Amino acid sequence: MRRDKGYKGIGMEGRIARWYAKNTWKDIAAFRRLAERFAQETPADGHILEVAPGPGYLAIELAKCGQYAITGLDISHSFVEIARANAQKALVTVQFCHGNASAMPFTDGTFDLIVCRAAFKNFSQPLKAIDEMHRVLKPGGRAVIIDLRKEASMQDINTYI
Repeated sequence: MRRDKGYKGIGMEGRIARWYAKNTWKDIAAFRRLAERFAQETPADGHILEVAPGPGYLAIELAKCGQYAITGLDISHSFVEIARANAQKALVTVQFCHGNASAMPFTDGTFDLIVCRAAFKNFSQPLKAIDEMHRVLKPGGRAVIIDLRKEASMQDINTYI
């Protein structure tokens, strides 16, 4: 079965994307902690890619931590617009662009750090996405995928959501 979209499940556009952005804002403290941790482990002039940043909270918090060149790549047009507006409101520079994790529009060896949080499980071509992450990662760079833990129960997930 061929899938042309870059994700499984419902699309995160329009009202659904705005709902998600509003509800994930409650986790801003966790985004800040994660950004601070990544900032400690990334060169001061590093290039960072967040794959599927959604509303852009992590990328924006990273931009507050230093003079990084930060890019966010998302399949959702709505999320790109929301993230751009959030970055402008936060007075930080992050390049948010539309694209598919399985066919990234970046040259080889561009990024020191690649992070994908809470989205990888939804990619329709996860192996291609991993290959693309590897391709655009600098030699010696680091890629981090943070997603659901297999030991999380449905009750834990439903409580969080």
